[in-house]
Amino acid sequence: MSVPIRSRVTVDNRFARDLPEMAVAWQADAAPKPRLLALNEPLVAELGLDAEGLRSPEGLALLLGTSPPDGATPVAQAYSGHQFGSFNPGLGDGRALLLGELTDTAGRLRDLHLKGSGRTPFARGGDGLAVVGPMLREYIVSEAMHALNVPTTRSLAVTATGREVRRERLLPGAVLTRVAGSHLRVGSFQYAAASGDRGLLTRLADHAIGRHYPESASAERPYLAFFESVVSAQAALVAQWMLVGFVHGVMNTDNMTISGETIDYGPCAFMDVFDHGARYSSIDRDGRYAYANQPPIAEWNLARLAETLLPLIAEDQEEAVRLAVAALEAFRPQYTAVWLAGMSAKLGLPDDVDGAVAASLAQDVLSLLQENHVDYTAFFRGLASAARGDARPARDRVLDVAAFDAWAARWLALGPDADAMDRVNPLYIPRNHLVEEALESATRGDLDLLDRLVDTITRPFEERPGLERYASGPPGDFGAYTTYCGT
Repeated sequence: MSVPIRSRVTVDNRFARDLPEMAVAWQADAAPKPRLLALNEPLVAELGLDAEGLRSPEGLALLLGTSPPDGATPVAQAYSGHQFGSFNPGLGDGRALLLGELTDTAGRLRDLHLKGSGRTPFARGGDGLAVVGPMLREYIVSEAMHALNVPTTRSLAVTATGREVRRERLLPGAVLTRVAGSHLRVGSFQYAAASGDRGLLTRLADHAIGRHYPESASAERPYLAFFESVVSAQAALVAQWMLVGFVHGVMNTDNMTISGETIDYGPCAFMDVFDHGARYSSIDRDGRYAYANQPPIAEWNLARLAETLLPLIAEDQEEAVRLAVAALEAFRPQYTAVWLAGMSAKLGLPDDVDGAVAASLAQDVLSLLQENHVDYTAFFRGLASAARGDARPARDRVLDVAAFDAWAARWLALGPDADAMDRVNPLYIPRNHLVEEALESATRGDLDLLDRLVDTITRPFEERPGLERYASGPPGDFGAYTTYCGT
């Protein structure tokens, strides 16, 4: 007699045990007719799980949370957050559950988490459910980000529930099973700080240090060292977003992780035509979270984290503020260093090129793309051909040919490495029109386009015959692209 898969999956309840004030035990809603839509088999192997077992009825019940692993105590996590600049003290997992933490094959502790599993006490009037399209969007985009070497939460599976969910019309419901270094957020610290419980704030900080930055524990000022580590992680993360042309769309403080992983793929998108003002969220009417605003917003969010940590950084308020401000001031130079190193790599520049020269080339080429409405991903991929002697794939995209030629002469004089460029400039990203095409088809029950898109974007640097449409921009009639918060 085979052992049920839930008995073969070992999870811990460290978050709930360490921080019971921030964890509400809860049960996922039943799923009347579950059907597996996507299973991330490389991630399954990384977690030491059994793909065949997860495809079984018992495995689907585990992925849906309706039959969690033995010993698991699923909880909804409490947190606060600034949403579009306004503080909301009572957010939390309104439609999500933490099943627990498991140890992967590399010995790393990872959260196993559900999204769309039903109403919790934090639902605030929502139904707690999710539908197929947005859950598959997160699956596609998070796996593309992972393939592009951008730190991210991962998608383990998307399972249709067999339940219809009412939105603007009835749509098929689904649950995303997500994996993360943790789900600790800036908003988690805002919740602890707002509670006025110094002991809770200290335990939360100690939990985060133990989970993500254990070296901070031995520093002279552990909580300051912890904050400095989060600043560094977020500076690097947002720089990488900018380098791949990614627009998160909803950088609220409850969507900024302590680990430095990308989380919450709601109104997100990759740019086609380069635009500093690119925004795709239906509710971001003023462009607060537009492409070029992502670095200053990240810094603003980190300032909110610093505010929560002041009592732990130093007993004297003025001393704590001085130390926190000095730590936060490291964000901009750290962001710039990662971004410039990434742009130098995208341009194939030799290591000995002066930083000021590299920065000037990078800024000038982005101005060229902005002024000429050029496809960001296709231009940089095509630029390697210019380094090999054929400028047409990049040059032909620019209306102001004279400006391109003048810039290219400066760049080529530095001896760019075309092969190195191909290793960092993707050919395939989740093009918005292709994502929508795949989601619409999957919502109707046909997963073929989804499977092809995922196979393509998870090998983004390797040119393959027959995939030309996946490297092309949208058709002329695609129009302005808008995404919606993760319903």
